Amino acid sequence: VANLYYCQPLLIEFSKSFNVTYEEVSRIPTLIQAGYLVGLLLISPLGDLVRRRQLVLLLVVSSIAITVGLAISGNFQVFETLSFFIGITSVTPQILMPLAADLAPPDRRASALSVVLSGLMLGILIARVLAGIIGNFTTWRVVYYMSIGVQSLVLIGAYLILPDYPAKNRDMTYFQILFSMAKYAVTEPLVVQVVLINIASSACFTSFWVTLTFLLGGPPYYYSTLVIGLFGLVGMLGVFVAPFAGRVIDKLIPWYATLVATSGLLVFQAVQTAAGGINVAAVIIACFGLDVARQSQQISMSTRVLSISSTARARLNAILILSLFIGQVMGTSVGTEVFVQHGWRACSLLTLALQGFQILILLLRGPHCPRKRWFGYEGGLEARKWVVLEREKAQCRGEVQHDPEAQKEAPMKSSEGEQPDKS
Repeated sequence: VANLYYCQPLLIEFSKSFNVTYEEVSRIPTLIQAGYLVGLLLISPLGDLVRRRQLVLLLVVSSIAITVGLAISGNFQVFETLSFFIGITSVTPQILMPLAADLAPPDRRASALSVVLSGLMLGILIARVLAGIIGNFTTWRVVYYMSIGVQSLVLIGAYLILPDYPAKNRDMTYFQILFSMAKYAVTEPLVVQVVLINIASSACFTSFWVTLTFLLGGPPYYYSTLVIGLFGLVGMLGVFVAPFAGRVIDKLIPWYATLVATSGLLVFQAVQTAAGGINVAAVIIACFGLDVARQSQQISMSTRVLSISSTARARLNAILILSLFIGQVMGTSVGTEVFVQHGWRACSLLTLALQGFQILILLLRGPHCPRKRWFGYEGGLEARKWVVLEREKAQCRGEVQHDPEAQKEAPMKSSEGEQPDKS
């Protein structure tokens, strides 16, 4: 994922090296993100169709080859073209995320996803920091040489460690996979609910960090660019908290974890709205709290959505990431416009309203609402996952006792490896 962000601190160096204007060089991040969007739409759903080990290895090899081209390129148009393709091949993490969900048992799925998500966030932060430091003391090409080395290590590790699982959905074609992804996005109530929350949450998060630069650089703080950049390190603390949040989420019904995380977003955004322009301590608290709550929310929602179908996890994950992408675009454009026109407090109030919107959408469907039901609280409000599992086991035992055919099959199932419940 670092491939998407190496360029951001290096744009001025690109401008000098290729002798182009700032306006021209600003197209590079856009092209990379556009390529990433294409990869999400067309490449990541392949995780539900082909063998994922081979797909990941092919993408990493392709990414290394493209990075070599970026490092040695002397033509700006070639550099732009390669930047687009590096975005396409950088969707490997979005193939690994569903794979992690497949490998982890249901009671450890949130923990597994939290580790992968922490790696993604750490990659984003480290890429910007390293690219800025290396670009400042050497040339921008060294950044891409370093990237080649890092990706080569990733390739070796993936070759040695990544398991080879059989392909899913052998009876489906590529176009059927794409069509079914679009169908999931509009016909699954849970997916629609999570997408709406994801768009609003991503817009809030992006708007906060984009406009934070303007707030800290103006009155009453007047911080330098270096000091403003150090606020990004607060986000690193949130990265290390995410795996612990995943363990907590594993013990709860994911709906409640989403509710707690979304409520946390609302509370910390309220802190920023009330005191962000008065004392920098409020800004630091908001930075840390919003980062932890946002990651916890994303882990819990991913756990819920990826549990819908074990054979469609790559498509479901692609829908989630696309909703994040839409939210980021909205947050950057709308947040900046509101800040410029009405100031940071109006922008913060807008973000606060969007946090409240997320809670409203979440409350439309209860924690145990049936899969195809759009609204309701059927199934009760039990929050403890182990209690729900015990109830399901008891219900299954009751069905076996009342069904003579099931009674005959029960011993056979036990002899095949399924142990009878001892609770």
